[in-house]
Amino acid sequence: MNNKNFHIPIIFISILVAFFSGFGRFDGVIEFLTFLKPASLNGGYYNFFTFEDTFIKANEWWRLITPMFIHFSLSHLAFNCLWLYVLGSRIELHDGKIIFITLIIFSSITANYFQYIFSGPSLFGGLSGVVYGMFGFCMVLELELKNLRYGLPPAIYLFMLIWMLLGFLGVLEIFGFGNIANFAHLGGFISGLVFGMVSRYISVLKLNK
Repeated sequence: MNNKNFHIPIIFISILVAFFSGFGRFDGVIEFLTFLKPASLNGGYYNFFTFEDTFIKANEWWRLITPMFIHFSLSHLAFNCLWLYVLGSRIELHDGKIIFITLIIFSSITANYFQYIFSGPSLFGGLSGVVYGMFGFCMVLELELKNLRYGLPPAIYLFMLIWMLLGFLGVLEIFGFGNIANFAHLGGFISGLVFGMVSRYISVLKLNK
């Protein structure tokens, strides 16, 4: 596989999951992808096993990242896939496949865990946390290197930060965007910042050897 297009399979899998799950309406599909293992379905709402039951006893570790493939509407899917394509292609071009894959896994796990810790057991999903992870990563490196390495103007970063703030304030729900996994966005963004700083530090160490 070309090291510049690993983001494409992620988009493809997300589209397939959205199609076969009916955007989260078909329980038989998404029950294998939720962060916590579903225990039962009661009145359209899931009851979940505990974190320990899911990951320690059942060893279903794939659930740490698979919520990123769940989307609940066409606009939700389109928005996330668009940004994954734009940012993913640029990160792979400049930093390579390994950095990109590691960033995706790290930001997905962090975003999902943040959402679980701060909001409790619930059904959530989407690539938004990963997208914010990529934004955080790009922002750190562009600020550090003092150039538009990824071709993203400062207004884009400002827009995404304002969008996240509006989510926490409940404004997006008022305008019909549905339930927003705000802590997943925050967790993803923080993970991207951290990963960007670590990546930059390692690069500097290599240059100084």
